[in-house]
Amino acid sequence: MLTQQKKSSLVALTLAAVGIVYGDIGTSPLYTLKTVFAPEHGLVLNPNNLLGIVSLIFWGLTVIISLKYVTLVLRADNRGEGGIMALMALALSSVSKLSRWHFPLMLTGVFGATLFYGDSVITPAISVLSAIEGLEVATPAMKPYVVPLTILVLVALYAVQSHGTAGIGRWFAPIMVLWFGTLAGMGIVNIVDQPQILAALNPWYALSFLNENRLIAFVALGAVVLAFTGAEALYADMGHFGKKPIRMAWFLIAFPALALNYLGQGGLLLAHPEAISNPFYQQLGAWSVYPLVILSTMATVIASQATISGTFSMTKQAIALGFLPRMRVLHTSESEIGQIYIPAINWLQLIVVLLAVIGFGSSENLAAAYGIAVTATMLSTTVLTFFVIRYRWKMNLALCWAATTFFIAIDLMFFSASALKLFHGGWFPLLLGSVLFIVMLTWKRGRQLVFQNLEKHAIPLDDFLASLFIAPPTRVPGTAIFLRGESDGVPHALLHNLSHNKVLHERVVFLTVFMLEEPWVPPSGQVRVLDLGHQCYQINVHYGFKDEPDIPRVMALCEAHGLQFEMMETSFFIARQTVISTPGQGMAPWREHLFVAMSRNARGAADYYQIPSNRVIELGTQVEI
Repeated sequence: MLTQQKKSSLVALTLAAVGIVYGDIGTSPLYTLKTVFAPEHGLVLNPNNLLGIVSLIFWGLTVIISLKYVTLVLRADNRGEGGIMALMALALSSVSKLSRWHFPLMLTGVFGATLFYGDSVITPAISVLSAIEGLEVATPAMKPYVVPLTILVLVALYAVQSHGTAGIGRWFAPIMVLWFGTLAGMGIVNIVDQPQILAALNPWYALSFLNENRLIAFVALGAVVLAFTGAEALYADMGHFGKKPIRMAWFLIAFPALALNYLGQGGLLLAHPEAISNPFYQQLGAWSVYPLVILSTMATVIASQATISGTFSMTKQAIALGFLPRMRVLHTSESEIGQIYIPAINWLQLIVVLLAVIGFGSSENLAAAYGIAVTATMLSTTVLTFFVIRYRWKMNLALCWAATTFFIAIDLMFFSASALKLFHGGWFPLLLGSVLFIVMLTWKRGRQLVFQNLEKHAIPLDDFLASLFIAPPTRVPGTAIFLRGESDGVPHALLHNLSHNKVLHERVVFLTVFMLEEPWVPPSGQVRVLDLGHQCYQINVHYGFKDEPDIPRVMALCEAHGLQFEMMETSFFIARQTVISTPGQGMAPWREHLFVAMSRNARGAADYYQIPSNRVIELGTQVEI
């Protein structure tokens, strides 16, 4: 019975993974071959070139997705969690903070993360745009309506984010299974019609294509990489589904369907080269265009949804790791902790996505922007993985170098080819990534300067309490909880309270939250209580970067340590820091002003830690940086 349950849950998770994880890569056949043979690339559509390109795509899916990501990178999990932020945390923990590699690794991880944001903007834009472009195939008269319809679909998609995906999520798997089934079916029809396309399974065609065409082949690689978009998504979603369902979904459903469809499109183009205007929608003839437009629009909406959810998850991790200011995070599901909604990110992303759709105007133009974001994130992942397998897993150096060099050579080749399109759209994700890179590093550095300032002026807590109780102030009933930073001495809120009110509560608790570079901390390990004497206590709370901060829940956990709290008799004292930029120290003036602006708009600590607002007393304090 237990075995049957395990099998059924594995099947359910595998189908769910098809619905969420492979939406991005699953919609790549909509635009990949059309983009590869676009006139500006200068690649002539003839049988040899076609066999070479299809062979490159097939072996790219085999080496990059099947071998690198599905087989190897999925092993580099941070306690079950994946994604570039989790990988960065794992790599940083594998070297000491004093190591010369610590800062470069942090920069690599942040760089990869910011380009993932670039990817997550282009994915909804290019996917939905390419799906609706199918209407042009049905009737050229629909061309003026493609961009407005795309905007309509995208606005509707982002507008429903606050309701979560619990309601519509159950339809993701059936629709995407139907989508992959359709890809496979169309592919088989065209392979049967032109079986000579199966020669592309021989890697010799890929190698001879690269050798014979050299420069033009190198340029074409920037478009071939579009077939591999979504690799980071499968790694980032590991925590939701686990390795086994993701691997099964790839090898049993996604990979065969994609391989068959690319071979099928190749077969179609062998027989009808004129179909290159949009080979995807011409695989079955005119009768199939409208049904395919409907199905592909649903598939691209699902692919976009997976990317949007990934952005929310990434942002939450970045906040916990100290790279972004606190934001409002809403949970859209009572049963699924991973289903979250961040309003600020949702609407900002929609604005940028719409700008991309209006600015680029077609999936072909957007394709130039896509490659750089994808390949740069892949490169970052490879570099970080090396440090994990070498310094954390202690694997053989020669083996680590061999594997890393092989994949870095492939990543660099695709990145270099994509970089040729820098002035044809490639600047867009790089600009977006650079802005986010500056924002994240400015926030991280600004917080360090704030902590340094507080540490410099900190009064050691133990010494303060010892002197305070020589002539103790009047003590009043109730419990006072003072939030205290990792490097703080006596909380400013306590000093203000003593200075103005001249009283101390009968029980005083100092509460410090530590964010660890690991995804989860079990409830049993989250709380440590230290008795400081005179009814004063220090509570240390440890969270992982995917844990949900919840101070009332922590207070309930304190019962096991002999501390009980009555919420109506407890007051939380929080020092609200007003950061002031001072010339001549810290960061460049413009970065300091950026940090001050972010700090003023950050979500309050009480709200972030879910402390009841009617129990909070905020006291202001100024901090210079």
